[in-house]
Amino acid sequence: MSNAELANALLQACQQRGIMLATAESCTGGMIIAALTDIAGSSAVVDRGFITYSNAAKMDMLGVSAATLEAHGAVSRETVNEMAAGALTHSRASLSLAVTGIAGPSGGSPEKPVGLVWFGIALAGQPVAVEHQLFGHKGREFIRHETVRHALQLALRALGES
Repeated sequence: MSNAELANALLQACQQRGIMLATAESCTGGMIIAALTDIAGSSAVVDRGFITYSNAAKMDMLGVSAATLEAHGAVSRETVNEMAAGALTHSRASLSLAVTGIAGPSGGSPEKPVGLVWFGIALAGQPVAVEHQLFGHKGREFIRHETVRHALQLALRALGES
């Protein structure tokens, strides 16, 4: 499935369940919310997208703690967990998708290489589901595109869709 088809499937799944969704994006800079809002009728289920590229934005808009960012960094399990939870807290959504990673071409380290992306999916009333992917040093465009794809797939799985 293309990213557009995945986005459409996610919108339909949310509409069938009567839930709103929000995104909290760092490395994708709004590509997930753009994929969703490119589809006519998306306003029925899309509440908002938080573009939190800087640490200050993560703290101001989503309530990510300075202590978390200092201890673990922006690209971490802990940060994406707080991003996903914060997107629910600061919106009318019942489902949030959060991503933070290193799209490159620079900025990586041995512990956090270019292509590392953390994903957080929050569904109201449930713990945030967190995972990471290593997309490799295959170029910024590839990493960001695959991040959108994977986030949409994770959200569909969280709703019980395949």
